[in-house]
Amino acid sequence: MASSCWGLPELLCEFPSLPNSTLRHMRMGIDDGFRGIVRAYSDQIDAATRPLQWFLNTLEHAFVDTPWFIIFALILVVVWFASRNPKIVMGSAMGLAFIGIFGLWEDTMTTLAMVTVATLIAIILGLPIGILMARSDRMQQILTPVLDVMQTMPSFVYLIPVVVIFGIGKVPGVIAVVIYAIPPMIRLTNLGIRLVDKEVIEAADAFGANPRQKLWGVQLPLSLPTIMAGVNQTIMMALAMVVVASMVGVGGLGKNVLQAINNQFFTIGFLNGFALVAIAIIFDRASQAFGKRLQKHSEAGHD
Repeated sequence: MASSCWGLPELLCEFPSLPNSTLRHMRMGIDDGFRGIVRAYSDQIDAATRPLQWFLNTLEHAFVDTPWFIIFALILVVVWFASRNPKIVMGSAMGLAFIGIFGLWEDTMTTLAMVTVATLIAIILGLPIGILMARSDRMQQILTPVLDVMQTMPSFVYLIPVVVIFGIGKVPGVIAVVIYAIPPMIRLTNLGIRLVDKEVIEAADAFGANPRQKLWGVQLPLSLPTIMAGVNQTIMMALAMVVVASMVGVGGLGKNVLQAINNQFFTIGFLNGFALVAIAIIFDRASQAFGKRLQKHSEAGHD
């Protein structure tokens, strides 16, 4: 030991740490306590997640069981109304055609359902939290380090508490995706509201607007482009989490990629990966174009 540590005493050679027995007892105590709480409230946990399970299954059946050409047309209509750009619509049609031709339509619909549910939950939870952060400096000081931890934590780590509490299945996967994808929604909602021109807020005060009227009539409409950027980032992060979530039972393209990795199926892995990229590009271009349209509309109204 001394020869590998410049002849220094052992205390200076190895960083002082707790004895292994103490660490083992500490880990066992925390793990057993955590499992005990989960067992005690298992019925309540199942009841709380049942609506999410129903919503996810309903949307997945709707996407998978509906004839492909209806979903195909519906997606293009949504892209057109979001972007009003024929090039983006054409690119989306080519991406969807690529997915269908290579036999990945059903898996893509399963993934689309999961990402849609996760994104909606992230928006529903993230928007009010972002508004609270924008209204309170103290709340911002408390939540900023929490969001920093959430965004720097390795994505696989989210699966550990989720699996312990909720077990294996689609719902735990969606919950892990929501936790991973929600920080941009909160941050950009907070940023967008804080960046609203102070003169506009003063004008609203001068007209006697109360806080609720200022929020819904001034702050949220003017910060909508920034909030849409948060929605865009949330969708991208949800798609990035698809493969990790497949490890706890979420099907779709992520499951195929995971199986391809385990079995070294190069072609299947890349085709499913490209399908995920195609969906990401469609969502990204459509939401970015929608955000730019909102920005122009906001600037025109402000002028």
